[in-house]
Amino acid sequence: MKEAALHPRASPPAAAESPRVAVIGGGISGLAAAHRLCELAPRLHLTLFEASDRLGGVLETIHRDGFLIEKSADNFITSFPWGVDLCRRVGLGDQLLSTSDEHRQAFVVSRGKLRKIPDGFLIMAPTRLWPVIASPILSPLGKLRLALEKFVRPRAEGGDESLASFARRRMGREAYERLVQPLVGGIYTADPERLSVLATMPRFVEMERQHGSLLAAALKNRRAQAAKSADSGARYSMFVAPREGMSSLVDAVAARLPRGAVRFGSRVERIAQRADGRWSVLSAMSNARQTAVEEIYDAVIVAAPSPQAAKLLENIDASLAADLSGIDRAGAAVVALAYDRAQIAHRLDGFGFVVPLVERLNILSGSFSSVKYSGRAPEGKVLCRVFLGGACQRELLDRDDATLRRIAHEVLARLLGIAGAPILSEVVRWANAMPQYHVGHVDRVARIEAAVAKHRGLALAGNAYRGVGVPQCIHSGEQAAERTLAHLFAESASG
Repeated sequence: MKEAALHPRASPPAAAESPRVAVIGGGISGLAAAHRLCELAPRLHLTLFEASDRLGGVLETIHRDGFLIEKSADNFITSFPWGVDLCRRVGLGDQLLSTSDEHRQAFVVSRGKLRKIPDGFLIMAPTRLWPVIASPILSPLGKLRLALEKFVRPRAEGGDESLASFARRRMGREAYERLVQPLVGGIYTADPERLSVLATMPRFVEMERQHGSLLAAALKNRRAQAAKSADSGARYSMFVAPREGMSSLVDAVAARLPRGAVRFGSRVERIAQRADGRWSVLSAMSNARQTAVEEIYDAVIVAAPSPQAAKLLENIDASLAADLSGIDRAGAAVVALAYDRAQIAHRLDGFGFVVPLVERLNILSGSFSSVKYSGRAPEGKVLCRVFLGGACQRELLDRDDATLRRIAHEVLARLLGIAGAPILSEVVRWANAMPQYHVGHVDRVARIEAAVAKHRGLALAGNAYRGVGVPQCIHSGEQAAERTLAHLFAESASG
């Protein structure tokens, strides 16, 4: 349904009894769903079930010794409006920090050294060819093959394709290995050999279809953007972050929910649709000492991770549960390391770096947190975060924390010229937190959505379907809330 169909200021139809809606899962998708329900239908009876003792899922901020450390995402992109829009609606609009103008660039590891990613290189489509030609990242043959991309014929057959196959076909093996793969790995922690280009980078497929060449399309788009006059009013940079960290967004959304709506430590064990179309939700406290309680709701939004969603739905729709179970997931570890600035020889004139698999460095990427955003480290200190694991290096997550600290520090020390040990370190593990959008994911999601539509009063939300970023998760939750209310309002009107 269109966004305009339901507006925060719209008044829902009066009902004899307030509808009851359960939201299962208190990550950012579930929170966004719960918040949207309350915006649009303030008289609605809401229950948000969260099995742990906190909200936010993977979003969590640590304040330690003057450092602000994010345990997962530390910002979100503004090209999708849903993150910024939610921040404004919960009172955080004036608390969003833009990335530092001075160091708005990033690096890639090339033959053991940090090299600047060529200006205008947008994952798979350079908008400027000369910076790539001038860069030492690609060999002369690799540069020539990339320049010949405009002569590569579009793929004749339709259907999905792996991102690795797409990139090699259009840009050549070396550009894929040295630039595309590390950039994609830094976003999805995924294996590009299995990653669906349609599900993750559909605009590049469309560029090929419309223009026959990624280079031609990117250059044309760049000229079109340059010809446009500057927009009036304030503009955020491509990425923004709440001043006090991502937990402040979680807290601000939670504060807008009705008192008593959130049940911490409450594990949903079973849901079932009754003969009257309403939903039975069986829940128990996570300590398992309390007897499970059954409650009846008019609608249920399942915003739990896809494996848990599959278990809840297997007795309702076996095919739907099978599709949910078929979404592979990968884990990752984040190692936060802090140093005195004097320990680091590198200029730190960028936001971080990505690491090609061919470099064999046992890490995915590194982020210079205190360079990107102010307030992340005390004066004279530097905070970095190193990411390990993912779909291509799953075995690293079997190592203990001490080993992960050592690997992260040794790689940083080699790349940045660091003398001495870190003054602070923190290891965070996220087991199976990142869904993998493998080839065929678009069709899988279409089947999931069609199956859910057959069960009135049921909706799904989360990062397993149409985007893993914070804005996409917010949008997923809000869309689930709007579909749910549309169903309830339609029933109220017909009744």
